[in-house]
Amino acid sequence: MYFDTEGPGNTGETIRIAVREGKERNISHILAASNSGETAAALAEEAERAGYRGQLVCVTHVYGFREKGLNELSEKDRQNLEARGVKVYTASHALSGAERGLSRKFQGVYPLEIIAHTLRMFGQGTKVCVEIAIMALDGGLIPYGKPVIGIGGSGKGADTAVILTPAHASAVLENRIHEILCKPK
Repeated sequence: MYFDTEGPGNTGETIRIAVREGKERNISHILAASNSGETAAALAEEAERAGYRGQLVCVTHVYGFREKGLNELSEKDRQNLEARGVKVYTASHALSGAERGLSRKFQGVYPLEIIAHTLRMFGQGTKVCVEIAIMALDGGLIPYGKPVIGIGGSGKGADTAVILTPAHASAVLENRIHEILCKPK
């Protein structure tokens, strides 16, 4: 599925596609990038409606992404997601993290940033899907060597869903994208 535009207007359809494919293909984990919790809550709702029995994972922005010491996902929203069975994970971003701090300080370009920009050639959401899958694997929330579905977007909401088998950050070039289920043109 190719959307005519990017952005949150595609969230519902992206989630429906991801859940349908996860259920039909018996994929055990669906991950969603969700900073406010809205996309993850919509994923949980659709999974319940469709009878998807796999594990749902919400990967948030790191603390300090927008404001030092703070996370965009409120504690109340985190607890609501967890009460619905969604695992919520917050960690340093796999394709930037400390490396972004170096590039800002020294005005250089570093390997992870090159990988991130290359993935963005397929769209911001594709980069996000790969990044959150690496983060969730490194955090022990998904199984090693098994395909998962990642849901990402272009700022707010979701407009991309990808089936991939992630690798640990220490083996970043071993990530495998199997299929892009939907994305903006």
